[in-house]
Amino acid sequence: MQLIIMDSRLARSQAIHLSGPRLLAAVLAASLVLMCVAAMLYHLVFLKGAREGWPVVGSLVRLVVQDEFDQRDRFMRQNLDAMARKVGEMQARMVELESLGERVSGLAGMATTGDKARTPGMGGALIAARPLSMQELDETLNALQQVAGQRIDLMTVLESRLFDQHIRKHMVPTETPVPGGIATSPFGFRIDPITGRSALHAGLDFPADTGTDIVAAAGGVVVTQEYHPEFGNMVEVDHGNQLVTRYAHASKVHVKQGDLVRRGQKIAKVGSTGRSTGPHLHFEVLVQGVPQDPQKFLAAGSPSARQVALRAGAPAMGSAGR
Repeated sequence: MQLIIMDSRLARSQAIHLSGPRLLAAVLAASLVLMCVAAMLYHLVFLKGAREGWPVVGSLVRLVVQDEFDQRDRFMRQNLDAMARKVGEMQARMVELESLGERVSGLAGMATTGDKARTPGMGGALIAARPLSMQELDETLNALQQVAGQRIDLMTVLESRLFDQHIRKHMVPTETPVPGGIATSPFGFRIDPITGRSALHAGLDFPADTGTDIVAAAGGVVVTQEYHPEFGNMVEVDHGNQLVTRYAHASKVHVKQGDLVRRGQKIAKVGSTGRSTGPHLHFEVLVQGVPQDPQKFLAAGSPSARQVALRAGAPAMGSAGR
């Protein structure tokens, strides 16, 4: 492409040759300049019209602003509706949690909160519905937060109570010290097998072969492990609350003083050391140093006793500690 520029005063002409790339660049540059100029003019005119309230421009501004407000309002309403549905689901869950807490309270032996402390019942036909306001939603969330805090406090107390019951259950001697063994000499007065006279037998005798395992009747701490002139190789386990079990006449002892033992742990083997006529375990239960009938404790740990306790809704050791 060739452009010829004529100058009348100088009486001369000048030719400019534009090739394809140069022509394309010139067109693009001119288009860009025109677009910038148009945008600046439109912006200046639009702002001036909006500030001075020109009828057409003002109407356009109001339409744009109103559309933005409508979109924002729809977005917020949709979010509020979604949050309201979630709040309703949370309220239903809180009611379920409250019912669960009452059932667990019964299992833990705690009195239920009573009808006055429960969430009041509500219902009725749905006549009309309206969307929740932000204030109502905030108040509902605050109420749910308060109820959740109360439930957390209740569950904390229940956890403590159940843990205490668990510890007490495992610290009361209800495990037969000779697995599968049967006591042949009960607690109380009997004819002494050595002297032939009436004497108090302060425990239970479990006859078994020498070397039969002796297990701890409950968890506790070994406070005595010694050879006694009458009890022979003897182990005493303190279960707390001034409750002690004694295991006598052992042929071999597996624990030492200060050891922690768990329920059912092997602590010794049956023997006939000390004042004994044959291999057996002499088992005693002492409360505040006073011998008690071990059968009362062992009977509380029997399967039949646990079933009765479960049907009654009470722990298996309900009266064994008295």
